[in-house]
Amino acid sequence: MNFNNTIEKLKNSIQQYWYQFLEQVPEIFIAILIIVLGFLITKSIIKVFRKAVAKKSKDPLMTNFLTKTVKTAFIVLIIMLALKTAGLGGVAAGVLTAAGASAVIIGFAFKDVGENFISGVILSFNRPFNINDTVMIGDIFGKVKMMEFRFTKLKTFDGRDVYIPNSDVIKKAVYNYTEDGFYRLDFIVGIDYEDDVDLAKKVIIDTVVNTLGVIDTDEHQCFVTVDSLGVSTVNLKIIFWTKTKEYKRAALEVKSDVIKNVKRIIIKNGLNMPADITEIKLYGTQDSIPVKLTR
Repeated sequence: MNFNNTIEKLKNSIQQYWYQFLEQVPEIFIAILIIVLGFLITKSIIKVFRKAVAKKSKDPLMTNFLTKTVKTAFIVLIIMLALKTAGLGGVAAGVLTAAGASAVIIGFAFKDVGENFISGVILSFNRPFNINDTVMIGDIFGKVKMMEFRFTKLKTFDGRDVYIPNSDVIKKAVYNYTEDGFYRLDFIVGIDYEDDVDLAKKVIIDTVVNTLGVIDTDEHQCFVTVDSLGVSTVNLKIIFWTKTKEYKRAALEVKSDVIKNVKRIIIKNGLNMPADITEIKLYGTQDSIPVKLTR
């Protein structure tokens, strides 16, 4: 008897839930329609929003961050509205409550992920670089190509893609080589001890500042100084500036032109660039060295 009663109660419960489901079918279809239309509308709004922000800010990283934030907010609102329309308002509230509780638990379990996310938000509004800037973060050197919520992507000059956690970008020193476009280069050239150093400095600096691509202003001055006394040469250090966003190729091409021009002007003015002198010492009973000249 009890078994039959249990079966009857189960049957009645199933029928009751089935009738409730049938009553909610129109609301469920409307909720699905809200989600589909909401996603399509959101896609269109995000396109317009991205263009508007990009036109106003001129900052690809900020545009990307704001676009993703707005898109996420729209998606959450659409899903919450759909759940409420389908008669699942309690579920929507429960989801939000569970999400809040889960955020605390997951925050402890995945501290680094949360730290990188917060660092990404900070960098989106206040950062020491832009897209295509040449930077060094820690010991990683390359061009900034992308910034997401969790990482910043650099393209190194040997072709590697490096993904740096945003928390490291916040904590470590960031060297920006192209923020204002000016970059300083230098090299050493050695002249003979018997050469006129002042003459060498004059002809070299004149050549350097007249080389295409070299910048010489009050703020970015080019100059030549005696750097050291070598074994067989007086070593002059040539320091000059160039303006370019292409740190590697363009800057090195300017440096190549400067070196070629300096070599030419040194030879033209009768100055010498001697090779290093090698001193040979004889020990013991040895009093000569056999030398053979070959053509």
